[in-house]
Amino acid sequence: MGGERTTGGLAGKIAGKLKAAAGAVAGNETLEREGRLQDAQGDAEIEARQRQAEAGQSEAEAELAEEKAATQAEAEALRNEVEARQREEQIERERQEEERRAAADAAQEKREAEERRQAEEQTAASQETQAERERLAAAEAAVRLEQDASRAEARAEQIEREGN
Repeated sequence: MGGERTTGGLAGKIAGKLKAAAGAVAGNETLEREGRLQDAQGDAEIEARQRQAEAGQSEAEAELAEEKAATQAEAEALRNEVEARQREEQIERERQEEERRAAADAAQEKREAEERRQAEEQTAASQETQAERERLAAAEAAVRLEQDASRAEARAEQIEREGN
């Protein structure tokens, strides 16, 4: 091998094949060997580039998988957050509904208690009125009886005076 610089990759491979063929035709073993070496070096560089490309592809796929996993985790976290918020809102709606029902029940009980109180007051007032009527009727009956008794006495006295 001389101080010649060889190119790599596909161009180096082609140049190597040409050198090897030229060396074989000319009977120049050095040129032929140099061509074979350049051809092999081209193969090695092509393979290295392919491996590098595959490694880059694998790295890109790994990054994509990592990003996908991170995106899925973030989406799951967001779904959980939304579900938690929805549960909290549902609990709050249920709490407000329960408070509304309790307030309505309390108002209904208060109305019923007021209605019972008013009915009891009316009953008591009716009973008082009835008792007063009965007392007045008894008093009137007593007055009539006294008047009847007085008249009967007066008549008895009159009869007694007439009989005497």
